[in-house]
Amino acid sequence: MKIAVIGQSLFGQEVYKELRRDGHTIVGIFTIPDKDGKADPLATEAEKDGVTVFKFPRWRLKGQAIPEVVAQYKATAAELNVMPFCSQFIPMEVIDYPKHGSIIYHPSLLPRHRGASAINWTLIHGDKKGGFTVFWADDGLDTGPILLQRECDVEENDTVNTIYKRFLFPEGVKGTVEAVRLIAKSKAPRIPQPPEGATYECIQKKDNAKINWNLPAEALHNWIRGNDKVPGAWAEIGGQKVTFYSSTLVNNATNANGKLLEILGASRPGIVTKEGLMLFGNDSKALLVQNVQFEDGKMIPASQYFCTGSSAAVELTEEEKNFAEQIKSVWQSILTNVSQIEDSTDFFKSGAASMDVVRLVEEVKLCASTCQLQNEDVYMNTTFQDFVQMCVRKLRGEGNEEELTIEYVEKNINNMTVKMPYQLFINGEFVDAEGANVYKTINPTDGTAICDVSLAQNSDVDKAVTAAKDAFEEGEWGKMNPRDRGRLLYKLADLMEQHQEELATIESIDSGAVYTLALKTHVGMSIQTFRYFAGWCDKIQGSTIPINQARPNRNLTFTKKEPIGVCAIVIPWNYPLMMLAWKTAACLAPGNTVVLKPAQVTPLTALKFAELAAKAGLPKGVINILPGSGTLVGQRLSDHPDVRKLGFTGSTKIGKHIMKSCAISNVKKVSLELGGKSPLIIFSDCDMGKAVRMGMSSVFFNKGENCIAAGRLFVEESIHDQFVTKVVEEIKKMKIGDPLDRSTDHGPQNHKAHLDKLVKYCEAGVSEGAILVYGGKQIERPGFFFEPTVFCDVQDHMHIAQEESFGPIMIISKFRTGEVDDVLRRANRTEYGLASGVFTQDINKALYVSEKLNAGTVFVNTYNKTDVAAPFGGFKQSGFGKDLGQEALNEYLKTKAVTIEY
Repeated sequence: MKIAVIGQSLFGQEVYKELRRDGHTIVGIFTIPDKDGKADPLATEAEKDGVTVFKFPRWRLKGQAIPEVVAQYKATAAELNVMPFCSQFIPMEVIDYPKHGSIIYHPSLLPRHRGASAINWTLIHGDKKGGFTVFWADDGLDTGPILLQRECDVEENDTVNTIYKRFLFPEGVKGTVEAVRLIAKSKAPRIPQPPEGATYECIQKKDNAKINWNLPAEALHNWIRGNDKVPGAWAEIGGQKVTFYSSTLVNNATNANGKLLEILGASRPGIVTKEGLMLFGNDSKALLVQNVQFEDGKMIPASQYFCTGSSAAVELTEEEKNFAEQIKSVWQSILTNVSQIEDSTDFFKSGAASMDVVRLVEEVKLCASTCQLQNEDVYMNTTFQDFVQMCVRKLRGEGNEEELTIEYVEKNINNMTVKMPYQLFINGEFVDAEGANVYKTINPTDGTAICDVSLAQNSDVDKAVTAAKDAFEEGEWGKMNPRDRGRLLYKLADLMEQHQEELATIESIDSGAVYTLALKTHVGMSIQTFRYFAGWCDKIQGSTIPINQARPNRNLTFTKKEPIGVCAIVIPWNYPLMMLAWKTAACLAPGNTVVLKPAQVTPLTALKFAELAAKAGLPKGVINILPGSGTLVGQRLSDHPDVRKLGFTGSTKIGKHIMKSCAISNVKKVSLELGGKSPLIIFSDCDMGKAVRMGMSSVFFNKGENCIAAGRLFVEESIHDQFVTKVVEEIKKMKIGDPLDRSTDHGPQNHKAHLDKLVKYCEAGVSEGAILVYGGKQIERPGFFFEPTVFCDVQDHMHIAQEESFGPIMIISKFRTGEVDDVLRRANRTEYGLASGVFTQDINKALYVSEKLNAGTVFVNTYNKTDVAAPFGGFKQSGFGKDLGQEALNEYLKTKAVTIEY
């Protein structure tokens, strides 16, 4: 059909584009004149396509059609007028001229809410249903026969903007185009509007948007949101008009704390709280307003109503100056009527309108995807200088500290004050567990309670998973430029480095780790891990694959590596922060989101990490931390249908249970790092001094609470006695005591139950006939201390030869000279395969043994030498999947193959 489009705005632009795609001929665009030198978007789009555009300032004069205007319109010979959004009065000579007449889009369910402010009144009246109508134009005001209607639910906190963006705009474009299709097929109905339920309301303007305070809270809420953003509901405060935006109803206002604000005519003063401005209806119920605007046009967060002055301007780095120049170019492209953008240039005073706000927000995202703006940010920073400062502060992550409310337990310890969050961390906030459930976390050095920690329940897991899912599917994290995601992870690593002494101190008092080791390894390697995977963010890529079987042979197949979605991570208590870092960094780099359960006995560094992640600017919902029991929280994560991957480090028994639960629930992807009984073979041609040092480290490192600890040493018979003697001599030199003492070598075991297990383990060894050379008992002092222990003459059938101790217990067996294959057979006769080692100065022997050992890691003439770039993971019942290195990324990615025929 030949169609004339009469209207304006982005809505009119989208309808025009869709009509052209449907093959219709657009014979003319009739829109409003340029404003401040800027053409309407509909005009801009049409002119780009070479379609004739008319910009009549009016169609009628003194109630009569202007003949010259009507003549120009008729010359287009339109068969249908489509009026998607029209603010001008169109004379009946134009309405009735086309063969098919004229259709109009109206944003309400006619006959309800006739008039120009239909969306406003839908909300003001508190309608539960909204929608739009496409109707046949007649000589009445929105009274013509109905062609089609579509309805939607009106949500409790909808504003004009939200309902328009969610439904009225996208579905309205589709509905208008569908109406034209029905006309083209001669199937368009003409349903008379019923008289029942018809309403007409006046146009909402600033003068009639004043709030009547003699209303219940819900009616006040509806009035404010119904006028949000245009024209804006207002009240008089301190002699000036103050406009309210972003209203929500409040369920319980009894505990509101803040400063009172007198409002003329209100039934009681408002309260300025940290969440916003709380207002009250005449029913004493409350609503909360997020933003307020003053008569000079300045908009601020309502929570800052009483704040005076402004923060000092930040000095821009060279990179930030380049960003500012990009933003200046964006402003210049929008404000075409302004010759030069100055610091003092005001966005709105220069002619910008609401649709320009949307464009500006989207253009800034293209310049820097981590600078996620809301429309309100533009209204609150209207000059170019203020706008750039606001963007730079967001890029730096400033302001997050003020928004994040943290309750700390503070302790003066280790020559510093450590501040430890103790609540759950869900969706960017520290919150109590359901029912305010708590438990005590214990300092293993003296057995005393450190603090109460929130104990997560199933409902808390569901909230955290929902937050993570929303952040992945709807939030900025998944859409973020990978390089910008990497910058945030680098920033997080920098914050961890700034707080490394505090993190190491918390790790020491919560897990018993020796402070110097915690600083170097627990915390140091965690920082390195985040920096390493930050570098991978923009290097994750697929491949192009030639395919030959399909005909015709003009095909392109490529793969994409995509994030999985919501990932659950369950970590152990031996390296609380490092195990978090190993898995979480690899998980976040591709754009996944995380719900992490730290070990119940060591939750504190994970919660401190959550605080630093929020301060680094990671969006809400990306990281969620849930201290709690494995049987409750771990099980719910395994079963949850919205969790798509679970990474676990812990015992083989629990790993098997998790794997089963993940399979039954929704076949989650799983990676498991489980138990170990790592063999270390020491040949007589070794460097004895190094073998003793590294052999001790292989067992006693981190008090033996080390997943790759050498669970069994095989020492060649000719050096066996010498090796044992030297080990005992070195043990006697070890200082056992307070892990915060810089000279301490060996701290307490992690918790009482583990200490008791070690005692029973040694008793089993003695009862089976193994020779207890040294130690084997709890140290008589406060806390959970266990002596470094050595057993020798351990036979293959013994319990201590087969099962992991996970403690400072060295298990030594002899092997005869020349029997390399026999000792390899004995070393591999285990269901575990996490790590292994060999000491020899014969390179051929070293290579042969490393080839034959059935373990995920083999150390040659060293031990415990892990690195962030080297993959880490086991074989057999030590699990599958890798931490660290490039291979770890694959645990948190899915591969999609795409084939195109051309």
